[in-house]
Amino acid sequence: MNQIQTLAQKGEQLRQRDRLAEAEAVCRQALRLDPTHLAAANTLGQILIQTADWPALRREMERRVAHLPGDQGLWERSNITLLFGDLPLGWQQYEARFRIPGLIKPQRDFPQPRWEGGPFPGRTLLLHWEQGQGDTLMFIRFAALAKALGGRVLVEVQPSVAGVAATCPGVDQVIPYGEPLPPFDLQASLMSLPAILGTTLEGIPAAIPYLDVPAQVPNREPIARILAATHGLPRLGLVWAGNASNPYDPLRSIPAAALAPLAALPGVAWHSFQPGLATPPPFERIIPLGPLLSTFSDTAYALSAMDLVVTVDTAVAHLAGALGIPTLVLVECLPDWRWLMGRPDSPWYPTLELWRQPTHGDWTSVIRRMAAELAGGQP
Repeated sequence: MNQIQTLAQKGEQLRQRDRLAEAEAVCRQALRLDPTHLAAANTLGQILIQTADWPALRREMERRVAHLPGDQGLWERSNITLLFGDLPLGWQQYEARFRIPGLIKPQRDFPQPRWEGGPFPGRTLLLHWEQGQGDTLMFIRFAALAKALGGRVLVEVQPSVAGVAATCPGVDQVIPYGEPLPPFDLQASLMSLPAILGTTLEGIPAAIPYLDVPAQVPNREPIARILAATHGLPRLGLVWAGNASNPYDPLRSIPAAALAPLAALPGVAWHSFQPGLATPPPFERIIPLGPLLSTFSDTAYALSAMDLVVTVDTAVAHLAGALGIPTLVLVECLPDWRWLMGRPDSPWYPTLELWRQPTHGDWTSVIRRMAAELAGGQP
């Protein structure tokens, strides 16, 4: 074992013994010898999270991506910039994603010009989706701001989102992806709207709710029958795992065994919003709604009956937040940029509380603390 490996191991051992100042010094010594040493960098990052030294954490994260060239480096820095709440700069950096081949799906090449935020009276603007369903649910709120500047606003979204998207203020027509697009004059990605509109942390449009349960809910009757069985009890919804195909899913999904303290809450009815999961539920007395949630219209209808939702970072968190439902979101210690660092709330969704891991992989202490708080004040 060489000197750098020895220092990295010592740093982690000191961190685990809560000797954080000594651990930080040792890790920085290792990184002076080898700035690319992954173990030392990871331990240092964990220390800075534990000590809530956000300026130092940002500097360390930026140091780690400083070697990345061109648009790839700009894209990586955008995620860091947004994570620490510097939104105007972060949004501009975030636009580099379109210049990295294969990064953004679906790839679009419309002949119509991109909307740059100016008035467009008498014309039609197409806002189109990219990336995940949660991203669509989160960013569709900006349609109302676009509508205030012009004529007709079309929104193209994933088919599963189309029903709830049509309830959003400012949306004149929703087109499920794959169906023919009507004529339009201008276009923009939903996720580019904050950059186009110059959105700041203080200026995030967060009037809740901005989505509603649509009139057409495919599985309304069977969901209603299941919900009728828990009439009179506080209803709690639960999502403990994300899409297994997502490369970051192991960081956000929670082992079923870690959720056991929630099962001990008396006098509540747990409902699983977990779709298509092969593994068994985390505890016996949880009512499975997942098989009936064919679209987000079904999910919105079922969520509207919940007194509280507990979820990891999935599209359900965004839908519950957009509907204005009280929600506890379980967030990993180094989260996706949209949850920011070091705060228990979200400027995107006023009814959300963020329950953060104190250290990497530690869901157990978070769930125990949550169960104790819920037991002290039933929803």
